[in-house]
Amino acid sequence: MKTIITIAFGITVLFAYYNFLKVDFKKDSKDGIHFHKGTWKEALSLAKKENKVIFLDVYATWCGPCKMLKRMTFSNKKVGDFYNANFINVSLDGENGEGPSIAQQYGVRAYPTLLFIDQNGNVIQGTAGFRPANDFLELGKTITIK
Repeated sequence: MKTIITIAFGITVLFAYYNFLKVDFKKDSKDGIHFHKGTWKEALSLAKKENKVIFLDVYATWCGPCKMLKRMTFSNKKVGDFYNANFINVSLDGENGEGPSIAQQYGVRAYPTLLFIDQNGNVIQGTAGFRPANDFLELGKTITIK
């Protein structure tokens, strides 16, 4: 009996590990958050033009909680509808491209780091770690009220 439980646990762990390896951070889900594809400077300019706050996700490709956010939270339809309507959404790899300089600028010390930034580049609020869809939606609603 103990052997069967150990084998089942091992298969579950391998399945979860394999699934989370396949996350494509550059591809947006159909119903979820659509992330800005331009530069950080362009995102700031767009935020000013549209009078919106920027939601910034700073991730690392090896980070398990980052993968969970991408697959479970950012792909959620309610989250996507709300964030796409109210924010300029930006997702940056904190270890590649312009990500390291932006991460340093905002003092990112852990992945994922989730920041809400005004049109002038000032942090309104930030948090780190995984958030389930409902919690993440509520977090966004507190920002739009301010």
